[in-house]
Amino acid sequence: MPRISAATVADHRASQHAALLEAAIEILNSEGHAALTPAAVGARVGLARSSVYRYFSSTADILAQLAEEAIPRWTARLRSAAADGGVRAFGLTTLTFVHSRDYVLLRTFASIDVPAGCQARLDELHAAMVEPLRDLAAAQGHPHPSLLAHLGWSILGEGSRQLAAGGDPAVVIETTLDVLCRAMLTSR
Repeated sequence: MPRISAATVADHRASQHAALLEAAIEILNSEGHAALTPAAVGARVGLARSSVYRYFSSTADILAQLAEEAIPRWTARLRSAAADGGVRAFGLTTLTFVHSRDYVLLRTFASIDVPAGCQARLDELHAAMVEPLRDLAAAQGHPHPSLLAHLGWSILGEGSRQLAAGGDPAVVIETTLDVLCRAMLTSR
């Protein structure tokens, strides 16, 4: 009989699930996506592989659940930054993602074949991340706020790639934010 390490079975399962997700992100960051398997995740937390399948149906499911946990958290940060500090704060928050442990998810999804249904969900999550930038463009009266937001997101994407490649953070961040603000605040 398995030991329950929480007040209720539901609490125990939630705790186990959180521990498995934590183990998965650790494996991705330390060993790469090829090392991410249900067995490896289970071993990291001391759970049999067969028990891991109560939480995840496959490696792809592990990745999908990681994305479902991380992207809404980052979206909330972006919304807050945009509301509190506008375009520049949104941009700076986006660039800080590169140095977060969640950044490995972006690198992983860019390097694997993602099933169509999963890709559609990733596209929805991505759109939610860009939405605060679109809202800022709309508030400024830009006639094409969605286009401008996606162009701004592309600027931030290149800044992120430069940071990830080891670019001088002071130069990359200031230049990226300058270009983003010029594009977003002067386009009409």
